[in-house]
Amino acid sequence: MSDIFDDSPTNAAEFTVSELSGSIRRTVEDAFGHVRVRGEISGYRGPHSSGHAYFSLKDDKARIEAVIWKGVFSRLKHRPEEGLEVIATGRITTYPGSSKYQIVIDAIEPAGAGALMALIEERRRKLAAEGLFDEARKQLLPFMPGVIGVVTSPTGAVIRDILHRLEDRFPVHVIVWPVRVQGETSGQEVAQAIRGFNALTGGGPIARPDLIIVARGGGSLEDLWGFNDEAVVRAAADSEIPLISAVGHETDWTLIDHASDRRAPTPTGAAEMAVPVKADLVAQVAALAARLRSAQTRTLDRRRETVRGLARALPTLDSVLALPRQRLDRSAQGLGQALQLNTANRRRGFERQAARVTPMALVSAIREKRQAVREKSARADWAVGRRVEAWRNRLDRYAASLAAVPRRLADTQGRGRERLTGLDRRATIALTQMLGQRRRGLDAQARMLQSLSHHSVLGRGFAVIRDADRAVLARAAEVEAGTMLSIEFADGEVAALAQSSDQPIRPAKPARAKATKPTPPGQGSLF
Repeated sequence: MSDIFDDSPTNAAEFTVSELSGSIRRTVEDAFGHVRVRGEISGYRGPHSSGHAYFSLKDDKARIEAVIWKGVFSRLKHRPEEGLEVIATGRITTYPGSSKYQIVIDAIEPAGAGALMALIEERRRKLAAEGLFDEARKQLLPFMPGVIGVVTSPTGAVIRDILHRLEDRFPVHVIVWPVRVQGETSGQEVAQAIRGFNALTGGGPIARPDLIIVARGGGSLEDLWGFNDEAVVRAAADSEIPLISAVGHETDWTLIDHASDRRAPTPTGAAEMAVPVKADLVAQVAALAARLRSAQTRTLDRRRETVRGLARALPTLDSVLALPRQRLDRSAQGLGQALQLNTANRRRGFERQAARVTPMALVSAIREKRQAVREKSARADWAVGRRVEAWRNRLDRYAASLAAVPRRLADTQGRGRERLTGLDRRATIALTQMLGQRRRGLDAQARMLQSLSHHSVLGRGFAVIRDADRAVLARAAEVEAGTMLSIEFADGEVAALAQSSDQPIRPAKPARAKATKPTPPGQGSLF
């Protein structure tokens, strides 16, 4: 019976490993198609060469693998950072190749940094507010330093990498300041090393470095914590010697990287930044020297060819004088013939003039000239007679005008005398009228002044009270006890002393009548 049961087929379904893994994957994805997970990023080293990012999300009890695909990573608003607490949104799936489950993240947002990251961020903001990270404070690195100071552990691989790289590129003198690059005292030792290099003098037994490199290999956030120390950051910012920080790998950032003049991704990269390649410089100098020699040769050849061309373009002395010589010879040959022709032409001209000069011609010419002279003489006599007659008539008119001058002067004097008499009479009348108008206006102004003057009010029993500064007092509140007052009446002023209202008023003595000064005779009132 047992053999029968053992050989009978079972109803359980049979799966391959791939089928089982696929079934588990579908089950997990159906159950957790969309989740939000809160945790701290751990193990993040930047995107992979493929563009995907792999890391873990953890809390104090558990850990889950996470992946961000390349297309999603490029669209993330907040990029993942080591130690940053985030809220990741995505879906849970499995990875059949290693039987692991993981979250495929579609979105990520900060939920709060870890304790160390929060402390670093707070310290970074504080030091940045003091201006220790400003670009204006950073110095340029020397092109070819003679001495390089390295602050690192003397037993690690970092110093060997730096020395090896310097030896390959450009051997220089290196001074190592040994420090602990991990542990509680590492920050203080690094700060003292930086300040110690800056304290060296140029002529001392130890050469002062032209450049400082602070280097350490990669590690966790806790391992690199000494380079986030505030003392290290301040020493790097105060360094008068240019400083390169090469702490950790390319994705590791510490606060000294912000305060240093340059940050190198690795210690080897710091050595490459510090010095140029000697072979390249030698090759460059040789190339420049060759180019200089070639340029000099080409310049000399070009100038030589130019001089030769200019020399060929210059004419010879014979070619310059050939044409003038030819013209001179030709002119000399034609000079005798030209003189003969000129003499013959002159002779023929004289002969023609001599043929025209005969005695009859001379007599006729003389007769014509005499007739012309007689005609001009007659015209001149007639013109002189006309001019004399005209001047005689003009003088007669001037004589008649001068004879009439006394009569016209007498007439003009009579008319002027009559006009002056009339103007004198009119001026007297106008002056009398104007004085009367001014007198009437002055009387009106005097009456107006009399009506507006306070003296008319004083005549009705009123008085004007003034203080010692002659300022008019209009209210009793303006008067204080013991104040000297001046009281103006219609017939004069009296001085008075103010008393308080609660003191009894003593009767005033009868005033003696003032002797009235007699008015000088003949002096009337102005108004």
